[in-house]
Amino acid sequence: MPLLEAVGITKSFAGVQALRGVSFDLCAGEVHALVGENGAGKSTLIKIISGALAPDSGTLSVDGATVPHHSPAVARTLGIAAVYQQPGLFPHLTVMENIALSLEGGGAWRRLDWKARAARARELLELAGSDLHPERLVETLSMPEQQILEIAKAIGANARVLILDEPTASLTEREVDRLFAVIRNLRERGTGIIYISHRLEEIAAIAGRVTVLRDGLSIATRAMGEVDRAELIRLMVGREVSAIFPKREVPIGDVVLEARGVGSRTAGVHDVDLAIRAGEIVGLAGLVGSGRTQFAETLFGLTPADEGEIRIGGRAVRIGSPADAIRLGIGYVPEDRRQHGVVLEMAIAENATLASLQAVSRRGLVDASLERKTARGFVESLRIKTPSLYAEAGSLSGGNQQKVALARWLAIEPKVLILDEPTQGVDVGSKSEIHGLMADLAARGVAILMISSEMPEILGMSDRIAVMRGGTVVGVVSRENATQHRILGMALGQGAAA
Repeated sequence: MPLLEAVGITKSFAGVQALRGVSFDLCAGEVHALVGENGAGKSTLIKIISGALAPDSGTLSVDGATVPHHSPAVARTLGIAAVYQQPGLFPHLTVMENIALSLEGGGAWRRLDWKARAARARELLELAGSDLHPERLVETLSMPEQQILEIAKAIGANARVLILDEPTASLTEREVDRLFAVIRNLRERGTGIIYISHRLEEIAAIAGRVTVLRDGLSIATRAMGEVDRAELIRLMVGREVSAIFPKREVPIGDVVLEARGVGSRTAGVHDVDLAIRAGEIVGLAGLVGSGRTQFAETLFGLTPADEGEIRIGGRAVRIGSPADAIRLGIGYVPEDRRQHGVVLEMAIAENATLASLQAVSRRGLVDASLERKTARGFVESLRIKTPSLYAEAGSLSGGNQQKVALARWLAIEPKVLILDEPTQGVDVGSKSEIHGLMADLAARGVAILMISSEMPEILGMSDRIAVMRGGTVVGVVSRENATQHRILGMALGQGAAA
């Protein structure tokens, strides 16, 4: 008998059918992967399983008993817990206070045993494979540390079903290994785990079964040993994806952006020398903490340079703010799209024109017809899945949110486009589309600086690869001479550019 079973689940939003008769089951002590393109229905299904949404029809059963009136409170009682890509923690409270809030009952007027709280927090964190201090403020934790804290909370709640939504999206390879050790430990203790990820190589390493969703339908459920990467991709997208990295040779023009000895004490970068030419994609590689995002923020004026020189089109410029950067034709799509890339509560049309308000305004007021026309053009050209131009950006899937973030900067017709982890947490179909868009922009003469932690993306899409370590560029490698071994060696300080 399955530990959890969903049968014939349907769900619609504003006329859009998100799930169409989806079925899924999970056994105790199993890791069952759930995969599909963004918009396939994965998020809707796990929200229904966790009680955050009610299905329009279909049944959910736990231990063979139907759950008639599901809710988050009922899910907790049944031992269902979810760790989402964006953890839901209280940033101004400590680690142990966050754990206590999720696990302790009782009224407001009761005696608190702080020593017992700390001891319980240490015990749960140890079971989650972490040595976090219970008294650390959550706002000081990295994203991987926040995810481990969420897993510790789930262990404390005696979760029998654990949903992990893109748990490795922001983790290093070493952190992924630690997470997998925790997952294997939970699996051995009989916990059933629903594992959602776009990283197919991880699914092969950790899951026993995989279910593929596409366009709100459950397409197939297979044992991992019976399906390879190519077959999974075909099931997910309904077609052969021949080129995930569709790099094309295009004419390389003059230098558009050049950094000469650029540094920012605030950002922690120094002595950066780098040039990017029209039509060129320069990959920026390096380990976590090497200064890649900080350098991008300096170029965009978020942490202005206080040493060196930035030149645009051969002319020295001062970039003291994002407004200066935009005026000079620099666009920046940041790593954390939900916090900085799009305004979740604003409509798609408003997000898409946010950086180009002058172009859609008349006499100081936004012209709604121009805004609609501009936004509709990007929705069609970028194939953004949405029921309306005025749907909130927060209602879209991750890949479609990333496309909206791209649309905002394409609207200013940039000379330079900085992309920080452009396909992080994006499904294989959307990844191929975003890479194709990058190739199109390069062909139109846009100079692109691409920051990525995915080595296949760096090697597959870059004309040249700059490697950062300790806040500066330590070398630049041509596409022809670039190998994973060489790039990693430079990032670790064990090799030289070629």
